[in-house]
Amino acid sequence: MKQALLVFVGGGLGSVVRYLLGKWLNNMETSIPYGTMLANILGSLIIGMVFGYLSKTSNLSHATTLFLVTGFCGGFTTFAAFAYENHLFLKSGDYLSFLPYTFGTLLLGFVAVFLGFYISKIV
Repeated sequence: MKQALLVFVGGGLGSVVRYLLGKWLNNMETSIPYGTMLANILGSLIIGMVFGYLSKTSNLSHATTLFLVTGFCGGFTTFAAFAYENHLFLKSGDYLSFLPYTFGTLLLGFVAVFLGFYISKIV
């Protein structure tokens, strides 16, 4: 039960931070939803750092990992919003926003995980 509570609290915090980031960066003037994009990239970086740290040392408890990765990053990152926003781009024929948003998010997300691993190894 304690583990589920850690995921619940971490997920709630991550969701609130993602919401605030979206309110700040997602606007109608720029068609690309930068808040969602940044949340997914930062979440990938955090996951890379946590798992990189775990591969280097075992000082991070299972409870902390559940809170940070499954909870916070699970609530903070959002594949569903990413997929929906891409659907809207395709539905409206806005390929000039769809292409950089989709491929930029995917590429930068992968790079962020590897960068997180690298950062955790040198720190």
